[in-house]
Amino acid sequence: MKLYNIKENDEVVSFGQAVRQGLGRNQGLFFPSELPKFDDVDSLLAEDFITRSGKILSALIGEELSPEKVEELVGNAFQFPAPINQVKDGVYALELFHGPTLAFKDFGGRFMAQSLAAVSDGGKITILTATSGDTGAAVAHAFYGMENIDVVILYPKGKISPLQEKLFCTLGKNIHTVAINSDFDACQSLVKQAFDDQALREEIGLNSANSINISRLMAQICYYFEAASQMSKEERENLVVSVPSGNFGNLTAGMLAKALGLPVKRFIAATNVNDTVPRYLETGEWEPKPTIATTSNAMDVSQPNNWPRIEELCRIKGWGLDTLGKGAVTDEQSADSVRELNDIDYLCEPHGAIAYRVLTEQLQEDETGLFLCTAHPAKFKEVVDEILDKDIDVPGPLAKHAAMELLSDEMDADFEALKAKLRSI
Repeated sequence: MKLYNIKENDEVVSFGQAVRQGLGRNQGLFFPSELPKFDDVDSLLAEDFITRSGKILSALIGEELSPEKVEELVGNAFQFPAPINQVKDGVYALELFHGPTLAFKDFGGRFMAQSLAAVSDGGKITILTATSGDTGAAVAHAFYGMENIDVVILYPKGKISPLQEKLFCTLGKNIHTVAINSDFDACQSLVKQAFDDQALREEIGLNSANSINISRLMAQICYYFEAASQMSKEERENLVVSVPSGNFGNLTAGMLAKALGLPVKRFIAATNVNDTVPRYLETGEWEPKPTIATTSNAMDVSQPNNWPRIEELCRIKGWGLDTLGKGAVTDEQSADSVRELNDIDYLCEPHGAIAYRVLTEQLQEDETGLFLCTAHPAKFKEVVDEILDKDIDVPGPLAKHAAMELLSDEMDADFEALKAKLRSI
């Protein structure tokens, strides 16, 4: 598999290089030079989750890793299901929160850890990543205790849920967490600055585990196929997928699944009031505004990193951006949708509720709707409890970490201070 830098097309790397490197020159994202196409999708969907995912990822990776090795990596990473749950006629929830940190990022984080171990040359690696909530926990647990790998996670102080924070800021060992006195975009900017510092990159073996890393993105393709495999052929032939979108990695993965042959009629980009992309799709003007804190904090992103990949894919496939559905939802509207779902016996949290709301507003009579539930409701317990006026249960993994002491450092959004921290590790 060869991948090129979207910003500087002459930079072409292997899968292993892309996984180890994370970003290309000039903060460019890597993108596959060729996309395979599965002609007999029905046969592929008849396979079990691990076998099918191994075939999908092996076709993407190519000869660099044997099919047997790729299936082994998948088997080690995907040790939990991705079930769909019918919430009403013609509308399904894809539940991506059955992994160890109860969020969709367990799929990508664990596959990246497995991939990095497989392609590593044995040198020191420092993973630096920014999180708006769930990435931190998924990456921390995926890499916890791995030799020669240190993980540094930046997150906006006071802008993620307390249980999200506890899940990844209580581990210690090779997991280092830093609360930044700013918003997620500032955290992401610090990560980009670090990648622009060539000397620092080489000194500490810098890598990133955000969805900018192609291995994470590739893993996410697999659960779109898994969702379709649980539907009838008739249902999936008219499938509309609504994706709660912040950094836009999840939507990118879904559109890549379509490019590989998955029959999806259209996608919907559902955001909160941080609506850079819906406004761009409406006006053609890219005008990020200051990030606004919401109850769907994992989507509090004004400058989504993965959007260039979506534009590149649409350019390659000849897909017009006007075919992409869109919608922005306020906190009040998402709360109404949490209550609406609860009234039909489905417990959801604000991110999934946003995707549900935009989906049901735009779904046509002859279509099947699928919305992504990206985190367990208990990860947003305070918000969900208040919306529903009830005390929802906390699963064991969350309860365990909730009782543990926070181990985070705190700093301003200062790159020199971050460099000193990275070098001290």
